[in-house]
Amino acid sequence: MPPEGKGSADERPRRVRPCPVCGKPATREAWPFCSERCRDVDLHRWLSGRYVIPGRDDDEETPG
Repeated sequence: MPPEGKGSADERPRRVRPCPVCGKPATREAWPFCSERCRDVDLHRWLSGRYVIPGRDDDEETPG
């Protein structure tokens, strides 16, 4: 049992950061988002190609 006044690692407060989708404070349950809705919005953006990680020009397929 942890000493009085000290919580476990899971109970320590995190620095509050804004949700990357809407800017509201993130929640522990949907980290780093504020809700399941914003989590789903972000997933949809990745799956639809709205978010893209750029590659180098020479990453294109070469015939041969």
